[in-house]
Amino acid sequence: MTIVRTERGLTIAGTRITLYDVIDHLKAQYPPKFIRDVFNLTDEQLRAAISYIEAHQTDVEAQDQEILKSAEETRQYWEERNHVKC
Repeated sequence: MTIVRTERGLTIAGTRITLYDVIDHLKAQYPPKFIRDVFNLTDEQLRAAISYIEAHQTDVEAQDQEILKSAEETRQYWEERNHVKC
């Protein structure tokens, strides 16, 4: 299996690259060769990631939005916590 679920979410097997990383680059309209090279993926790994994203687009995008929301909440928490009033 090329796509596996890890504690980080849907990941390309044998890498630390998540499908959400790939989605961000696809949304930015980077060409597949660029995405492959940025993440040091094989053609097969990238094809599998794109195929999985296309086949499960609604679910993958929903998970991506949840991750972005969680990251923003974490960023806001730490920004507020680290804000020092003088």
